[in-house]
Parts: sequence; C-alpha cells; structure tokens
Amino acid sequence: MVTEAIFASLRRRSSPSLDAYLTTTVDLSGVPLIQTLASISAELVSCFRGVRFSFQRRNSRSLIRKIEVLLFLFEYISDDSGLDSTAVLCFKELYLFLHRSKFLLHYCAQSSKLWLLLQNPSLSDFFHVLNRDLVTLLDVLPINSLNLSDDIREQIELLHQQSSKSTTLFVDHNDELLRDRFYSFLDGFEKGQIPNSEELRSFFVEKLEISDPKSCRDEIEFLEEQIVNHDCDDLEPTRSLVNGFVAITRYCMFLLFEFEDDEMEWSIENLKKQRKCLIAEEIVDTFMTLPKDFVCSISLSLMKDPVIVSTGQTYDRSSIVRWFEDGHSTCPKTGQKLVDSSCIVANLALRNLMTRWCEAMEFEDSPNESPASVLQTRASMEATKATVLILIQNLAGVSELAQIVAAREIRLLAKTVRKRGVLIAEAGAIPHLCRLLKSKNAVAQEHSVTAMHNLSVCEENRSLIMEENDCLESIVSVLASGLTLEAQGNAAATLYSLSTVHEYKKRIANVDGCIKSLASLSRNGKPRGKKDALNALYGIWSHPDNCSQMINSGGVSAIVRALADEEEAVTERAAVVLGVVANHSLGAETIGREESAVAGLIELMRCGTPRGKENAVATLLHLCINGGTVVVEKVVKAPALSDLTQKLLLTGTNRAKRKASSFLALVRKGCENTAMMWSGNREGSFRTHVSLPISIPVSVL
Repeated sequence: MVTEAIFASLRRRSSPSLDAYLTTTVDLSGVPLIQTLASISAELVSCFRGVRFSFQRRNSRSLIRKIEVLLFLFEYISDDSGLDSTAVLCFKELYLFLHRSKFLLHYCAQSSKLWLLLQNPSLSDFFHVLNRDLVTLLDVLPINSLNLSDDIREQIELLHQQSSKSTTLFVDHNDELLRDRFYSFLDGFEKGQIPNSEELRSFFVEKLEISDPKSCRDEIEFLEEQIVNHDCDDLEPTRSLVNGFVAITRYCMFLLFEFEDDEMEWSIENLKKQRKCLIAEEIVDTFMTLPKDFVCSISLSLMKDPVIVSTGQTYDRSSIVRWFEDGHSTCPKTGQKLVDSSCIVANLALRNLMTRWCEAMEFEDSPNESPASVLQTRASMEATKATVLILIQNLAGVSELAQIVAAREIRLLAKTVRKRGVLIAEAGAIPHLCRLLKSKNAVAQEHSVTAMHNLSVCEENRSLIMEENDCLESIVSVLASGLTLEAQGNAAATLYSLSTVHEYKKRIANVDGCIKSLASLSRNGKPRGKKDALNALYGIWSHPDNCSQMINSGGVSAIVRALADEEEAVTERAAVVLGVVANHSLGAETIGREESAVAGLIELMRCGTPRGKENAVATLLHLCINGGTVVVEKVVKAPALSDLTQKLLLTGTNRAKRKASSFLALVRKGCENTAMMWSGNREGSFRTHVSLPISIPVSVL
C-alpha cells in the first residue's frame, strides 16, 4: 500500500516527503546516515542488476549503474564522521533519491507487461525526473570536503557529467510502436472492426511473450486492479480506456489459446478451491470497487441524488426525505438535532464525481446518464461481444472443459454490467446454459445456474429464460437435487429474480416440487441459500392464486421454522416474509396454527437486532389484525410479551415504537372487541398506519 501511495504521488508530479519512506525509525545523521545509504544502494544493485525488464530497459540499466557509482562513494566515506552540514543535507536528499529509485525499479520489474506498456511515456518521465534530481544533488554536493581518493572523485565527476548530458527525455521507440499498436486495437473495436487474429497473436505472443492463458489472466487481473486503484481521473490512461484494454485482452485469451487451462483441474475435488477463488473475485468486484463515500448510510446503496443536510452529512435525497417523513428530526449518522429538516442542498461535487466513476467503471446505476459514457465503453462492449461469441461456441461444443470455462466466464461477465447480461442473452447463451444445468459435473452445473441467475437479474432476459423450452423445469430440478448446496441456492435466487414479474409467479409455483424444494432448502441449505429460498417463497406468495398452494405444500410452515435458524440474517429474513404472509387472512390463520410461530417472533423481539425486533412486532400486529380471535388469544397469552413490547416502546426505532404502540392498543382491547372491530372493515385507517414495507434485494453471484 505504501508503494502504491508513493507511486501515485509521483504520477501527480509531486515528491513525497521524507516521512513517507520511514516506516521505522532511522538515524539520518553522520556515520549511520552513510551506512544506511550504502546498505540501500547495495540492496538495489543486488536485487535489480540481473533483472530482465520487459520495458524501460535502457532507463532501468542506466539508473542501476548510477547507483553502483554512488555505492562506491558511500562505502569509501562510511567511517567518516566529519561531514559538514551541507554534505549531510545532500546525503539526506540522496536517501530520498534512492528510495524513489527503489520504488520505480520495483514497479517496472513487478508490474504487468500491458500496464507498463500503457504507462511507458509516464515511466520514462519518472526516470528523467530522477536523473534531473541527481544532477541537482551532485551540483551542490561538497566533494572537496569529503576527502575522496582520486579514483572515487573521478567516478563521481564522470557520473555528474554523464547525468548532466542526459537532458532530454528518453522514450524507447520500439516500446512506443508497441503502445501505438495496442491503442490501434482499441480504435478498431471502437469502430466495430475486430483485429485480425494473426496481428493479435504477433502482438501478444511474439512481441510481449504472453504465451499461455495463465499469463493472459494475470495481465487481466493486474489491469483490473489498476481500475480499482485509479484514484485520479485526469491521469492517463483513464479507467474507461483500461476497461477497453481488459476486454481486448480477455478476447485474445480465448481467441489465441483455445480454452487451454493449466491453472485448474475442473473436477469435483477442486470445487471448493475454485469456489473460494470465485467468491473472492466477485466480492472484490461487487463491493470493494464501490467507494464508501458514494453509499447512502440509510439505504446502504449507491446514491442517485446526493444531498447535504445541516450537519454536513450527505445522504440520498429519497432516503433522507423518507427519514423526515417518518417523523425523525435528527441526523441519521451523527444523531444531532437538525436545525431545519427542509433545508437540504444538492451535493453537486459528489454527484459529478460519482457520474465520472460510474462511467469509467461501466457501472449501470450511474446518477447521471450521458452520451459520453456510451462512447467511452463502446470498444469494451464490442470486444466483450466478440468474446461472448467465442464463449457460446464452446458452450455448444462437446468438450466438457471448454463448456465449464465458458460458463464460468459468462457468469463473471454478466454479474456487474447490465448491458453485458443483455448482450450475452441476445447472443444465444441461454439455451446452452439450460442444457448445462443437467450436467453431472458439479462445477459445470454450479457455473451454469449461477450464470443463469446473473442473466435473470436483467429485466430484458427474464422472458427469454421463461420462454426457453424446459428451462424453468431445469432450474427447479437443480433446486431440488443440485449436486452442491451452492447450486441449489443459486437456483432459488434465480426463481426469486424471475418471480419479480407478476405473470411468472403462478408458472413457477405450478412446477412440480418447486415449493417443497424451496421449503427444504430453507431448512437444509447454507445461510445464503436459505435466504434465497425465503425470498423465492415470498415471490411466489405475492400472487393471490398461489396462497393455498403455498400453504398446502408447506411453504408457510418452512418460513415459520426459519425463525428458529441459527443464523441471525436468516431469522430476520423469515420475519420480514412472515410479515407479508400475515397481511393475508389465510396466511395469518395458517401462521397462527403453527405452534412455534408466536414463540419465534417473541424470541426475535427479545434477542434480535433493532430491525429484527421491528419486523417481529409488525408481524405480530398483522397476525392479530388478520388472524381472528383464536390467533389474538394465542398472542395475548404469550409469556413476556407485554414486557418486551413496553421495552420496545422505550428503546426501539421510531417505526418500531409506533408499531409496538399500535400492537399494545389492539391487545388491550381484548379478543372479543378486536374480532368485532375488524370483522366489518379490514381495510381501516389502522391498517395503513402499520403497513410493513418489503424490500428484498436481488443478489448478483
């Protein structure tokens, strides 16, 4: 991290301070200073003299030779304790020079070839700046006071002369030709013209010696890291350009190496290792690339319209307005009293920054769409389109290895950018993924169902999935008897995504064994799979024609049992879904007949999070309103209910307090009065007062 920060400062043409290099206490006075300089110089010469630099070869070798000469100087005067103040000051500056040289040489030795190629002019400039700084130091270095031997003095003077002559910036002509060639590929894709495969092979394999899929994937991963770490939009190349180069390199990987894969054996024994790599890759891409300053602390999602309140905090306009409408008068983050809740000012600076970030990252939820974003990403999309065609060809082939690699790549390509998902579906991937759902290879099945889910997140793709012959049934088959719990969970997530379209809810419910399989997964799956199963049950329940089927197939009972799950997140999700089910009289009566329902909700009121307690009391309220006298009596008789509700009135969220107040008022009226009160009018104003908002996110896997 220190290296990245210092190199970033070099890119901005500002020199970091001495403190930036001092991770430990260093004595920079007299003899210890000279000994430190000698040690650093010896380390640099030893580490980099034999390195074969891919780029900046001449500049790197020249810098190493200069450090070798300085090493002779430091070793000669290492025991001299009579340095004057001017010499000490010069040597402190040389300490900075050596560390900057170390970071630059390390950067050139360790960075990817494509990134070095893109940075070629800037890197040449950094070497030039270092040389200029060395000349300045040698200009003022008091050589006469150092009592040097004639040999050492001659070497230092020769170094000074040679460095002084290097006044012009040296940029390797052959490197620049390669860089221009790389940009020409980008221009070709920008115009919809796919470069010739022989040209790409000559560039990647012969010129850059990127000769296998592993090397190619390493290049892609390094470039993607630079997109994440690229924290200044006025630097070259921009993130949108790097995105384009990533897409081109990915296309070349599959075009040139024909799905060779020496890194992984696609077997069941290695599935856990593969999944761990995928999860890490997806978490980084999905979460770490989203700057925390862009996330609203109320909605926990990317802000669309950031505004500033009187405390100086920024929130999404819709979220803070709703916060005020709910009766709050304090700042959500700081808790301070807001002077005027109506005084909110648009944060234009942050909005513009978010817009540029979303354009560069090809992030679909940009707060401000602009034609420029389409132009900046066209090359990337064209390269991705060409890649997808290759992937689909291999999905349709007979090689199981090629099918697995293709499904994996489609899974990754579809997970972040909506346009990619639409492109993949339009290119014809869905029928082949559907066929792969029936694979007996656990890796192939998991990648295919996860890719199907990621495609289903795009609204445009849901009809294509539902219209594909036997596709829905195959997804339910994976749900019921998938080879891994992860595949089963991802099948449930796919069904929930599809169920967001109203006319599909009944079709999903009617697939043989669907509800029973979701109920089973909610009990036996992994935590994420359990939540996906509960989400899917919610999606099915929300169609009125499915309620009886849900009850008869055990769907409601499964949601109730989830209240006792060991995972807090599963328990809270179950309470949310139960709150929706309890809004229906048939659902409330069914929940009331479950022996563990009321006890589970009360336990959540006792031990849950603030949001969990809020959902629990809201569900109990809906049970009493819609469940009839028998349910009300069961709720009223529950032990500790009154104390927990009273405590919630004092310590809960504002919305929880209102729900608890309404619940207590209803309970105190007694069973008979309650039944009479609601038998004639179930849609009274009280209902609107306690409505339970439902928001279940669609995850991307």
